[in-house]
Amino acid sequence: MEAGVRRADGAALAVALAGVMLLALAAPASASADEHSACTAAAGSYLTGVVVSAPKFAHGQFRHGVELSHTHVSLRADQDGRVYDVAMDNVYANGYQKNSKSVPAPLNSIRIGDHLDLCGQLYTSGVGIHWVHSNCGATPTAAAPDGWVKQLGADGAPGANDEGNTKFCSLF
Repeated sequence: MEAGVRRADGAALAVALAGVMLLALAAPASASADEHSACTAAAGSYLTGVVVSAPKFAHGQFRHGVELSHTHVSLRADQDGRVYDVAMDNVYANGYQKNSKSVPAPLNSIRIGDHLDLCGQLYTSGVGIHWVHSNCGATPTAAAPDGWVKQLGADGAPGANDEGNTKFCSLF
């Protein structure tokens, strides 16, 4: 009889563990749905995916003495499996130093295999996304979304916006 009680307790434990696992698996999907909704509200296009090339610095034009450089990575999108060029404006990176000739923090912490959460504007020609940064408080539009770059944790939870620096908004 005692063995039957143990089996019943074991079954209850198995059911409880299965429920916890289902909740854990649903949490990233829920976070992703929330992020997708937030991006739609910010007038952007939403992508998530795995980084397949390391961050690369690209020079840009100068505006009022500030170089508008970019950082590029390639990302294999979860949504369609295509590889997207991701162009990140360095002046919006939280660790940007004026006219630096290298990838700014925290963009320099992105590694091949990392999972990113992006909101921005898809390229009109080619496969890519840009405008993945703050729009400095302006009303978001399809041409100027209030975008972001967020690194996803191992649990699927998005981190802070790596492209949320507004110090140089006066340039635009």
